[in-house]
Amino acid sequence: MRIISGEFKGRKLKSVPGSGTRPTSDKIRESIFNIIGPYFDGGMSLDLYGGSGALTIEGLSRGIDRAILVDVDPKAVETIKDNLQSFDMSSNRVEVFRNDSYRALKALRKRGIQFRYVFLDPPYKKQKIKKEVEFLMENGLLEPAAMIVCEHDAVLKLPDEIGTCYRLKHEQYNSTTAVTIYSNEIEGEG
Repeated sequence: MRIISGEFKGRKLKSVPGSGTRPTSDKIRESIFNIIGPYFDGGMSLDLYGGSGALTIEGLSRGIDRAILVDVDPKAVETIKDNLQSFDMSSNRVEVFRNDSYRALKALRKRGIQFRYVFLDPPYKKQKIKKEVEFLMENGLLEPAAMIVCEHDAVLKLPDEIGTCYRLKHEQYNSTTAVTIYSNEIEGEG
């Protein structure tokens, strides 16, 4: 795994050891960032299933200012921290937490943070994407026109709308992987 573009282009990323984490392939990561970017003028991102940190580090490499990464797996959290350290990321730019997604969302709500970019790449069998998007929206955790990138099992059909978030794009990459991108901007506005 490598960073595809931006400040850290070509730099290698460490993978989470074992088979408990399914990394987003370079091809899919490049496609995601071509859809939502490809480069950014600041903003803050949230990755609720951080894994190796690849999606977040790619976003930071392309111009996202700050990020919060969450993962419940201690091996993933250690890998994220190792990757961030190898890229000399300071703690004022990136925060990493070991927590489950729901508890992390509740804690973030109390901090009053809003995100411009959200990455949801849960274990396919344990996904609760619809509920997480609803929580983000209902609790003021999204900036206007925020984008929510959901990587999921290709057989899962996510709705066209979740509250005021609407589906911006849906791509299926192979027999097992699809990506659905939502925006909380009301269609036709902004």
